[in-house]
Amino acid sequence: MKKIVFIGAGSMAEAVIAGIVKQGVIEPQQVYVMNKSDDERLISLQNKYGISIVCKNKEALKTADLVVLATKPKDIHQAMSDIRPLLTTQAAVLSVIAGVSIETIENGLGTRPVARSMPNTSATIGKSATGVAMNNAVDETLRKHVLGLLEAIGLVKEVEEDDLHAVTALSGSGPAYVYYLAEALEEAAIAKGISKDVARSLIIQTLEGAAAMMKETGTEPAELRKNVTSPNGTTEAGLKALEGRLFKEAIGECIDKATARSRELGAQS
Repeated sequence: MKKIVFIGAGSMAEAVIAGIVKQGVIEPQQVYVMNKSDDERLISLQNKYGISIVCKNKEALKTADLVVLATKPKDIHQAMSDIRPLLTTQAAVLSVIAGVSIETIENGLGTRPVARSMPNTSATIGKSATGVAMNNAVDETLRKHVLGLLEAIGLVKEVEEDDLHAVTALSGSGPAYVYYLAEALEEAAIAKGISKDVARSLIIQTLEGAAAMMKETGTEPAELRKNVTSPNGTTEAGLKALEGRLFKEAIGECIDKATARSRELGAQS
């Protein structure tokens, strides 16, 4: 890939840009970014990562090898209408927009290689969990390029396109759920007299350690949970409180609602 152009300069675009630049996947000067109106945002990204801003006549699009669609879903049709006349037929597309189908992108930008992905904001530190689906126009060489790009920002799993709605709910939105859990743990700890700094450190290490146990041991989460839970002990008392609040049901509804919203966004696009 000699030139990558980002259409959109929001948090997800920055997360991917930060990941690929920090991981050395591509030189910063080969990365271009544009958005609808916020010049200050573009200048900020340029100063922070050393990337280039697409000039007013959009010359960079004419020689782009890969276009990364990173607008808000409501802006995608106008964005595609604006850039379509400038793209070569060889330019491939990678979308990181929730809910926007490959078919919608093909309709908006013509028949060309398209990969639809759902990274999360942990891409900024190279720890994203990303699902990706590709159309039949993506050959093996391009497939490897796309996977290499996404692997530079974390874990990547190829899935069927329809499964991306659930992937969006699980790993796309997932960091927010984990942060919400951390918020709740921290507030509860502070209420018990633990200082914020101590609580924060203990929570981060606890989350990190639990994730590492699942990853490194390969043990089922249910088994790991049982290993921590002594009969009539403190952990069992806490788990009973979660069960009483229908914790699993709440998580299930959380994923259901987020999946449904992804489908709604797709239907609107």
